[in-house]
Amino acid sequence: MHVLIHTDNDSARWQRVLANALPGARIDTTAEVGFIPATYLVVWQPPTALLDAQTETLKAILNLGAGVDALLSNPALPDVPLYKIEGGGMEAYMADYMLYAVLHFYRGFDLYRAHQSARQWQPQPLEEKRDWPVTVLGLGTIGAHVATLLCEHGFTVAGWSRSPKALEGIDCHAGMDTLEPLLGRTRLLVNLLPTTEATTGLLNHERLARLPEGAVVINAGRGATLELTALASLLERGHLRGAMLDVFPNEPLAPDHPIYTAPNVTLTPHIAAPTPIDDAAVQLAERLERLEQGECVPGVDRRAGY
Repeated sequence: MHVLIHTDNDSARWQRVLANALPGARIDTTAEVGFIPATYLVVWQPPTALLDAQTETLKAILNLGAGVDALLSNPALPDVPLYKIEGGGMEAYMADYMLYAVLHFYRGFDLYRAHQSARQWQPQPLEEKRDWPVTVLGLGTIGAHVATLLCEHGFTVAGWSRSPKALEGIDCHAGMDTLEPLLGRTRLLVNLLPTTEATTGLLNHERLARLPEGAVVINAGRGATLELTALASLLERGHLRGAMLDVFPNEPLAPDHPIYTAPNVTLTPHIAAPTPIDDAAVQLAERLERLEQGECVPGVDRRAGY
């Protein structure tokens, strides 16, 4: 088994951890050997030249993250099975981020920040959590974990996904016909959807406007899902209270992008759920061993986009 690793950082650490988990395999990085044929590619946003260099020896590509949109949009992508990190410890990081984001608005810290700048002392009434309904868009491994955590913290949580899901304590919905009615009763909207043809631009002006006045948008799924100009417009008009954004259509976000100055927006640079190398490497090694033994390992559905 020859595994070739390509990532923009920590490639040496990935190599070391995978070598320990797969002692009989040859583990290289593109930084060491360049773009050469391999049995398996372990990658994050690989360049076209790396994919072009592969031959019939390539058995599969394993993506170092949950999002595969950049990989699927690469015109040189070979016709081999694709796999992505499913959870791999990222769900705990994302849950931390989302719990902070939800509490930030629920406890009024955005208001207190504004009051501090204005040198105001203005305590806010504390509402019941059940009066702050949360909707989580995307109920995969990470989304299900986030929805369950928020439910355990006392929030009324609904979930929405492309196909039907069932989660204890979560009011689950599926299909486009259920989305807009659900938005109409959502005070905190959490987006964790992947990028697909169906989700690109999903949160446009029309759908965001269906959120009740004073609602909040939290996006740590994919930047292509949310139309930033529509969000900024509704924030400027005062229809939406605020937003916390971790992902953007183009990254890094340009310094002159108007979303920087939109009212009551907190931006973070795509840091909500970094891939924990040690935990993820265990998952990768287990999959590689199963693939080498000829087992059927469920992977990415190219048509669905995840």
